[in-house]
Amino acid sequence: MNRMPALLLCLTLFASTAKAASNDDERIVRHAVFPSTQATVVIAEGDLEPRSIGSYSVRLYAKGEPGFPYDSFVTGLVRPRDGGIEKLLFADVDGDSKPDIVVTVRAAGSGGFLSADAFRFDGKKLTLLSSVAGLDGSADPVAALKTAFRNRR
Repeated sequence: MNRMPALLLCLTLFASTAKAASNDDERIVRHAVFPSTQATVVIAEGDLEPRSIGSYSVRLYAKGEPGFPYDSFVTGLVRPRDGGIEKLLFADVDGDSKPDIVVTVRAAGSGGFLSADAFRFDGKKLTLLSSVAGLDGSADPVAALKTAFRNRR
């Protein structure tokens, strides 16, 4: 009879660990080569977070051996998100003729609103340039980021 509570505890721990592992497997991770520096950019939804809200990270790794693109971490940031990561792209948001890192997030639920963040990477440091939220689902997030960047001055 004393074994029953221990067995129930083990089953509960196993079930919660299995659930956490399944959430982690579903998170979105995207990666691409940053055109101006050839660094590898990785964006990923936060571990164990719900798909509809939480955080995401932007990490940069220096160009290295092609078979080991994630060996040399340079810098990164963590940002809040309201929705799921949709795209990682590169566009000149600040008008300096150099590509910036753009991350778009689509809100869960009706409306499919968009938000986007633009980051500048100078080879050593990552900084947030511009951020927009509540965009119509069909809006151009890069154009909205450019407008927001110009208006903040």
